[in-house]
Amino acid sequence: MKEKTEFKPYVPASKVTPELTVASIVMGIILAVVFGAANAYLGLKVGMTVSASIPAAVIAMGVIRIIMKRNSILESNIVQTLGSAGESLAAGAIFTIPALFLWASEGKMDKPGLVEITLISLIGGLLGVFFMVPLRNALIVKEHGTLPYPEGKACAEVLLAGEENGASASTVFKGMGFAAILKFIVDGLKVFPGEIAFKVKNFAGELGVQVYPAVMSVGYICGFRISAFLFSGSLLSWCVLIPLIVMFGENAVIYPSDGMTIGEIYAAEGAGGIWGSYIRYIGAGALAAGGIISLVKSIPLIVKTFRDAVKNMGGSKTGTLERTSTELDIKIVLGAIAALTIAVWLIPAIPVSLIGALIIVVFGFFFATVSSRMVGLVGSSNNPVSGMAISTLLISTLILKFTGADGAEGMSAAIAIGSIICIVAAISGDTSQDLKTGYILGSTPKKQQIAEIIGVVASALAIGVTLYLLDNAWGFGSKELAAPQATLMKMIVEGVMNAELPWNLVFIGAFIAILVEILGIPVLPFAIGVYLPIHINACILVGGIIRFFVDKAKGDENKKKAMTNDGILFCSGMIAGEGLVGILMAILAIAGISDALNISDNLNLPTAVSNTGTIILILIIVFSILKNSVWKKSKKD
Repeated sequence: MKEKTEFKPYVPASKVTPELTVASIVMGIILAVVFGAANAYLGLKVGMTVSASIPAAVIAMGVIRIIMKRNSILESNIVQTLGSAGESLAAGAIFTIPALFLWASEGKMDKPGLVEITLISLIGGLLGVFFMVPLRNALIVKEHGTLPYPEGKACAEVLLAGEENGASASTVFKGMGFAAILKFIVDGLKVFPGEIAFKVKNFAGELGVQVYPAVMSVGYICGFRISAFLFSGSLLSWCVLIPLIVMFGENAVIYPSDGMTIGEIYAAEGAGGIWGSYIRYIGAGALAAGGIISLVKSIPLIVKTFRDAVKNMGGSKTGTLERTSTELDIKIVLGAIAALTIAVWLIPAIPVSLIGALIIVVFGFFFATVSSRMVGLVGSSNNPVSGMAISTLLISTLILKFTGADGAEGMSAAIAIGSIICIVAAISGDTSQDLKTGYILGSTPKKQQIAEIIGVVASALAIGVTLYLLDNAWGFGSKELAAPQATLMKMIVEGVMNAELPWNLVFIGAFIAILVEILGIPVLPFAIGVYLPIHINACILVGGIIRFFVDKAKGDENKKKAMTNDGILFCSGMIAGEGLVGILMAILAIAGISDALNISDNLNLPTAVSNTGTIILILIIVFSILKNSVWKKSKKD
């Protein structure tokens, strides 16, 4: 309690300012849907999502201060709380639910209905919020000096530095507009190809790079180190493993090939064909092993966190006179958790039995605790959500199989359980960061928790439509939407239920991950690199290189920090802008309009000219990031 009495929030508990207003709710819902859809597209494309808290916060400041002529930092905080809920729910959903679409495309089951997707997302999101209510006092308040919650603290700093009067918000909007135009030129009008490849004669490997602003933005936001690990994994796959497979197995027919020799696959589809037939299984094995390794390394922390959280649950009190300590009534929270657990079991649209519902509530609270502690220590980007989902899927699939729920019924139930747990973990981590931001600023926890619930409901209603649009336009598992995590989850469930996996390839990937871990290299980004095409990770690396030079720019620490943050805001805007146009392009593709927009046949540019155009577009994106980071600040000096 000593830490709590010493800490003084920015807005004192005795002061009451606007927080959960109609304006903040409406604006927050819009941002939740926008960033949720954008992150769904991004995550299905590159296997990674980014936090929406800071861009949502700066947009809120710009609108509330400049347009509405109001100055309430707590109102802006509610907007970012709502907005970030959409991003987190989308991240949890896209890691698992697309597996059901993949099985439907193979004729193994029907597509999941919109009601099923909405209910799974809604229940997972609400459980994630409710589980964090009794944990707030133990993790956010009592360990304020121990758990930094880096994203939550950074978001609070951005809001506290809101005296820029909307300048930061304009940077986000510029990024959105720039990326939207570029995305439409590349994927709408198809003036230039979205990626180019470089090959060497008599060498089966391949290098290449994409041109998409959102992909490059991921590299800038993650930084050079993570980007380099991603690219290194792809370099192993595309310039070592693929050439070896072609060289040693050219005349062989190796499972899971459907009768074609490796040489025939390569002749017909190039290196991409070998990736689709073999490398993605190696990547899946590396991802699975990486997720499990990350979780195992966290076991001491998991045990300590869970023990301390349960011990301190009684410290979360309601009805206190102090505004900054008021939370949702714990009785209502426990009742809601019980009702949601029963709903999972009884609602026909959710393919989960009583055993599955019990697995959800037990694993859900356990992993909510783990997720909150992990993001508190190392940030949301290092939260082992995929490892938690993999562990849940393995255990739940085994339980379902031994209790007689096998085949399509058992597989859909396992994914439903895994989806809810994945969303619980993602939302719990996000809620923790938001509550830390609110704790620093002096927000009312109860109002933030209500805002999280509203954000979850809005996002759950939108995510099903988003997934259907993207699947109908391109299909999950395609070149446009690789859906790496969902493909991995599908493989795991199939492997346990039906023993359909090419286990040799999976084990090769797993031992690559173990080798990488022994060498001290972060295993998850490397494993994602092994799985994803090199063209994506090369574009991410370009963004990481830009971030490296921005971080190394001359100037004092405050100036360098401002440069980096401006770049992050611009890149966050580019992710949102490209994601929204990606959704628009999906709608146009379904409506049959996209072909009419395609002018590539009319232009009929020579390959050298079109590839040169793509390289120029890449340079334009690089220039735009520098213009809105290093060069933007240098003009003011």
